[in-house]
Amino acid sequence: MTATTDGSTGAAHPRTVPGDPTDTTITADDVLVAARRAAERSVEHLLGRQDEQGWWKGDLATNVTMDAEDLLLRQFLGIQDPDILEAAALFVRGEQLGDGTWATFYGGPSDLSATIEAYVALRLAGDRPDEPHMARAAAWVRDQGGIAASRVFTRIWLALFGWWKWDDLPELPPELMFFPSWVPLNIYDFGCWARQTIVPLTIVSAKRPVRPAPFSLDELHTDPSRPNPPVRKASPVSWDGVFQRLDKALHLYHRVAPRRLRRIAMNAAARWIIERQESDGCWGGIQPPAVYSVIALHLLGYDLDHPVMRAGLASLDRFAVRRPDGARMIEACQSPVWDTCLAVIALADAGVSPDHPALVKAADWMLAEEIVRPGDWAVRRPQLQPGGWAFEFHNDNYPDIDDTAEVVLALRRVRHPEPARVESAIERGVRWTVGMQSRGGAWGAFDADNTSPFPNRLPFCDFGEVIDPPSADVTGHVVEMMAYEGRAGDPSARRGVEWLLAEQDASGAWFGRWGVNYVYGTGSVVPALIAAGLPASHLAVRRAVAWLDSVQNDDGGWGEDLRSYQDSKWIGRGESTASQTAWALLALLAAGERENPATVRGINFLTRTQQEDGSWDEPYFTGTGFPWDFSINYHLYRQVFPLTALGRYVHGDPLAARVASPAGI
Repeated sequence: MTATTDGSTGAAHPRTVPGDPTDTTITADDVLVAARRAAERSVEHLLGRQDEQGWWKGDLATNVTMDAEDLLLRQFLGIQDPDILEAAALFVRGEQLGDGTWATFYGGPSDLSATIEAYVALRLAGDRPDEPHMARAAAWVRDQGGIAASRVFTRIWLALFGWWKWDDLPELPPELMFFPSWVPLNIYDFGCWARQTIVPLTIVSAKRPVRPAPFSLDELHTDPSRPNPPVRKASPVSWDGVFQRLDKALHLYHRVAPRRLRRIAMNAAARWIIERQESDGCWGGIQPPAVYSVIALHLLGYDLDHPVMRAGLASLDRFAVRRPDGARMIEACQSPVWDTCLAVIALADAGVSPDHPALVKAADWMLAEEIVRPGDWAVRRPQLQPGGWAFEFHNDNYPDIDDTAEVVLALRRVRHPEPARVESAIERGVRWTVGMQSRGGAWGAFDADNTSPFPNRLPFCDFGEVIDPPSADVTGHVVEMMAYEGRAGDPSARRGVEWLLAEQDASGAWFGRWGVNYVYGTGSVVPALIAAGLPASHLAVRRAVAWLDSVQNDDGGWGEDLRSYQDSKWIGRGESTASQTAWALLALLAAGERENPATVRGINFLTRTQQEDGSWDEPYFTGTGFPWDFSINYHLYRQVFPLTALGRYVHGDPLAARVASPAGI
């Protein structure tokens, strides 16, 4: 069994070329013919998925904690809807593994916090604890240490209903809002996604609300008579010990905090939240900050009929995806800008005319999404003029450096009827992106120099990465964009190249922050280095090619499991996927390895596994929100990246043509 395009398991019908991946009778010419046909089918499929407004968006699948927390929010606010409850429970049940647990990514290990939250969601839906699927889950939870061993965020949700004690959670005081940006642990030391979550949680932490629990959770404790065991103390000379003592002091402060000061701090947090609500009612275009912001404002007296609250709740409904079987899945985020620019690049590189109506319509939509006002990034770059694009439909406060680089690359592939309009937008986007370069020469995703070592040390922050340091994949995309703009010789681009060369792993690969993992990093960096002027014979490129050759699977594809973020034995290893195979091919093709047998086998893998409708099947998660801690299956990755690789195999690298002819493609 393989997975269907919606991520569920079912029979798939891949189109094949004659022979198996080791069949020596298949020649490079055969593969080229098959690649051309596969690209044509893929183009037709992708064009058929474009929205009439011009954008593309695939589902963004994460894990059942999104669905569980949506139900817990509704329970907390008293707005539980029976239809939503049953549809969500249908999805959660469908994700349960045979041993009664839930994982956070396809094929991954059972996860304690996800299992607890999913279990509670099903209890809300009426599943009884003595039912076999529930009893298996509860037994496994107890065997893993029970609720006490779960992450802080899971226990916060339970504390809202009295299933956990607020006194036994890390303290997060709203007075944090008073810290200026130069003080350690001010809110701008956190990555934007963590910042938007932590600010409302300071209000929740101060208020410590408890709503009546609809049932007990004794079955999830190892010892129900002692559900809150003492926390193991870290060494007092370690950083963990220092922050444990700090947390103890903050708990003491909670008891004596001046009421007027605390009220002022909470009001400051509320103003900060409301000022950052987007036009669609959401916060940052992502679900978790929206959930916590709604709770925080509600605790401060905002009625559910208040315009801010109505808009916020309405925005949460837009994260829901109804599946054909009636199940309701919650997306943690939506990715239309990212999906659209990648789709345009794929179609253009596959030979679609630059003035094709679909590409022009996509360009129009992207141009309308340009962000032209300052956001939180301006705290560190106050003199920088705004520009760029975000990841989501509505997120003007947090444009994304990675998205901006790729949007520029996409717009350059379109012959638009208003070239001056395109030029102006690109100029602003490039200027903003270059201005967001961090001190070391590289780029993060949302902020410059967001590298403080302290936020990750907080006991509160056990839910994943909470800072936004520069990464090789984002830096590679920016350098590639600058080369496309004829700016490979700029000092900022050269510093980016130097940083990338210094970051290469001893194996020859690059770490992937936003995609899994070293295959993604290497697939992002090698095309950038070549675009920036490094010869294919450069040692760094040769080492990267050798590494890709060494980790190719026997079926001709490439795959890398998410466990590579925790266990080095998994680096470059995993079941072959269409998207990861494409990333490896983009690096090999950029390095001049078109005739390399590894490249031919990789292209053969893509043509063999393509389905009749021109798509590819990919149940595996190849994207990340936080490496290991929060994994993503971008449902459009399996379409856009293979098409890009096939297009470049058939038609050559469009960047090389542009560099040779500065007038454009």
